[in-house]
Parts: sequence; structure tokens; C-alpha cells
Amino acid sequence: MTTAVERPTLKAKERPGDRIFSTSTIVSGSLILAILAAVAAFLLVQSLPAFVADPEEFKGDATNFWQYVGPLAFGTLWSAFLALLMAVPIAIGIALFISHYAPRKLAQGLGYLIDLLAAVPSVVFGLWGIGVLAPLVQPFYTNLVEWFGWFPLFAGPVSGTGRTTLTVAIVLAVMVLPIITALSREIFLQTPVLYEEASLALGATRWEMITMAVLPFGRAGIISASMLGLGRALGETMAVAMVLSPSRDVIFQLLTSQNPTTIAANIALNFPEANGVGVNILLATGLILFVITLVVNMIARVIINRRKAFSGAN
Repeated sequence: MTTAVERPTLKAKERPGDRIFSTSTIVSGSLILAILAAVAAFLLVQSLPAFVADPEEFKGDATNFWQYVGPLAFGTLWSAFLALLMAVPIAIGIALFISHYAPRKLAQGLGYLIDLLAAVPSVVFGLWGIGVLAPLVQPFYTNLVEWFGWFPLFAGPVSGTGRTTLTVAIVLAVMVLPIITALSREIFLQTPVLYEEASLALGATRWEMITMAVLPFGRAGIISASMLGLGRALGETMAVAMVLSPSRDVIFQLLTSQNPTTIAANIALNFPEANGVGVNILLATGLILFVITLVVNMIARVIINRRKAFSGAN
């Protein structure tokens, strides 16, 4: 009776470079989580006095923290939503033009311009918004009130300066446009050539090929790019503070002088003169902005994972 001889298992020799690289990636990933946890803990600890502050500590008509932060949270979400509503379709169109329609040299030039636009500081956009855009669109706002004043969003009276929620949304849309465009362009360029050639071989036009192959392939990437743009719009400070005439009213109208300001702009405008509990109140509003951003990104991640699972099932 013969017995099988067990051969020793050979293990790959781990080189020092591999060990260093593996350790550095683990430390880097852990450091990101540690920093995020530290920021959340700092904001939470500093925000506790704001939740039990006396009514006279709050500016305006608010008698507690939630009445104070409610209009600010609304203004943050409202302006960011309007910016994303305008920016995403335009960004997708530009990305498709660069990736599938424009000649190579023109596409390269446009790509450089898009990347350059993403590097422009927000204060420059704020100066452009208050010095150029607001006076330029103010007569157009007057016409909008005359034509569509029956619709609540465009009800008057129109602002005489053009510094309205719609102007801020346009500025934010221009700011997030290069981010969404650049990421969408890279996603569209990663579409497998086999998918595109198969669609064209079946007799599809270029636009039909894009709708059948490119857009479905890049849907998750478009959502991710949009969420990155939304993150910048939610946290934008200087452009909003410079363009908007702030108020703490919850109002959906886009063309009036009563504009709901954002959390970030409110912190920037009031922090220099804040003291005592006032600082804690502003930090507490920063905590709310932190939570809003976290929740938005979690929802986006759930949507992306569901679409991936649906695509895999099909």
C-alpha cells in the first residue's frame, strides 16, 4: 500500500517594498477614517451648548437652535439643487461632445479649458457674479416676472440688484460644471469599444449608440460626478456670501430680494464677530452641514450600488 507524499507548500517571498506599500495603504486608509471621526467628534462636542442655548443668543426671530438652522439648511439645499439642475445636463452634453463628437485636437483643447475652469478660486466666481452676472440678468428677471409671474417660483416683486437665489444658483452651476464635465468625460471615454462598434454595426446612428451603450455604461459615474459637484455646491462659502443678499426666510421664490442664505455663507459672515455661545451656535450649524453632506453621499452610494446590482442581474 502506497501513501501519497505531501509536498510542502511554497509561499511567495514577501519583499520589503511590498510590505512597506501594504502598510502605508492601511495607515492612509485608517488616517482618513480617524480624521473624519475627529472632525465629527469636535463638531458634536462644540455644538452641545448651542442645543440648550437661551433664546436671546440666537439672531432674528428664532427661539431655539432648530428654528435658527432650519432656514439655513433649506437655503443650502435649495440653491445646491437648482445649481445641479442646471449644471448636470449641460455637463453631460459637453462631455459627450468632447468624447464622441469633437475632433481630437479640439477635444484636447476643450479638455484643458475645462480642467482650467475647475481650478479658478471661488472668490473669482463671486466677483464675477456680483459685478457682471447680477446686473446682466436683472432686466431678464423683470421679464420673467411679467411673463411667468403667475407661477409661484417667479412671482414678484423682482429684486432691483439681481442678487437673488437664481443668480447664486447660476454661479454655483458654473462652479460645479467643470467637475461634473471632467469626470463624465473620463467615464464616457472608458466605454468598451466593442459596445460602441456593435451598436453601429447593427445600424444605429451615433446618437442611438450613445443612448444604448455610452450613457447606460456611464450612469453610475454620472451620479458619482454629480454628487461631487453637489458636495462643492453645498459647502460653497465666498461666492454665496458675496452674491446673495442674505435673509433667514424659507421662501421658494427665485427673483425677489428675500433670499434664504446658506449655512456656509452664514458662518463666514457671522464668525468674525461671534463670541461665547454664538461660536457654538455657528459650529452647530456646521455640524448640520456635515450631516447633510454625509447623508447625500450615502444616498448616492446606495443608488449606485442598486444600479450596479440591477445591471449585474440583467
